[in-house]
Amino acid sequence: MDREQEDLQFLGFFGIFTESFNLVFSWRKIFSKITLTLILPLSVVFVAHIQVSELLFFKILKNEDSLNSIPKNSPNYTKLSDMITSEWISFWLFKAAYFTFFLVLTLLSTAAVVYTIACVYTGKEITFRKIISVVPKVWRRLMVTFVWNFVIVLVYNIAFGVLILLWAAIFGFGGIGILIIAGISVSYVLGFVYISVVWHLACVVSVLEDVYGIQAMLKSKELIKGKLVLCCAVFLTFTVLFLASQLVFQTVVVLGSSNHYGFRIVLGVLCFLLLFKVFLFGLVAQTIIYFVCKSYHHQNIDKSSLSDHLEVYLGDYVPLTAQDVQLGEL
Repeated sequence: MDREQEDLQFLGFFGIFTESFNLVFSWRKIFSKITLTLILPLSVVFVAHIQVSELLFFKILKNEDSLNSIPKNSPNYTKLSDMITSEWISFWLFKAAYFTFFLVLTLLSTAAVVYTIACVYTGKEITFRKIISVVPKVWRRLMVTFVWNFVIVLVYNIAFGVLILLWAAIFGFGGIGILIIAGISVSYVLGFVYISVVWHLACVVSVLEDVYGIQAMLKSKELIKGKLVLCCAVFLTFTVLFLASQLVFQTVVVLGSSNHYGFRIVLGVLCFLLLFKVFLFGLVAQTIIYFVCKSYHHQNIDKSSLSDHLEVYLGDYVPLTAQDVQLGEL
C-alpha cells in the first residue's frame, strides 16, 4: 500500500492482484500467522465437510436402496426406515454445525485481514496479538452485516422462485415460455453476483467505517458505482477458483477410483493449498478494492482518522466526536 490515494483508482484487474501479492509477501510474517490460526482451519473445515457429507449421504442412499427391497409393514422395514430418518437428521445437523463453524471462521478471517491491511495503510504498528484481540470485537459488526445480507438473499431467492412458478403456471415450459424463463434465470444470476459483490465490500466497510449492517450494504452499493465491472471480475475470478478446487476435490479425491490413492492424495493436497490461498488473497483483494473505490470517488481517507477508528477496537482510545473515516468529497 505504498501508492498515493489518488493513484489507487487507476488499479485495474491485474493491478489489484499484483497489489494483493505484494502486500501479502511484504507482510508475510503477519499473514502467515493469520493463515495458520484462522484461514487454515477454515480450509480444513471446508474439505472435511465435503468428505463427511459424501460418506453420510451415500450411506443414506445405500440404506434407502435396501429399504426398497424389504416388504412394507415388516419389522426390518420399520427398523431400517427409522434408521434412515435418524441418519437424515444427523446429516442436516452436521450441515448446520458445518455452516456455523464455516461462517464464524470466515468472519473472523475477514476481520483479521481487513484490520491488518488498514494498519499497514495507516502505518500503525502491527502485532499478531493485537490483531487477535481486535478480531472478536470486529466480528460482531460483521455478523450484523451478514444477517442483513442473508435476509436480502432469502427475499431475493423467494421472489425469483415465485416469479418462475407464476410464469410456468401461466405460460408453461414450452416454446417462448422456456426462453423467457432462461432470460429470467440469467438476470437472477447477474443479480446474485451483484448482491455478493455488495456484501463482500460491505464487510470491509463494516470494519473500517462507523457503519455496519444495512447501512454498510448501502454504502458499499454506492462505492462500487463506476467500478462494478472490475469488482465483479475480481469476485468471479476467486469464485471460479474456489468452485474449481471444490469440484476437483469432490469428484477426484473423494469420489475417485480407489486404485489411485497416491494420485488422489497429491491432488487433494494441491486442492487444499489452492483453497486456502484463494481464501487469503480473496480477502486481501476485496480490501484493496475498497481503497480503489474510495479513490475513484475522490473520497480522501484521512490516515489519522482511520487510525483513531482502529484504536477504538483496542479500547485504548475514545474519540472526541463520532466521525466517519472519510473526509468527504475532494
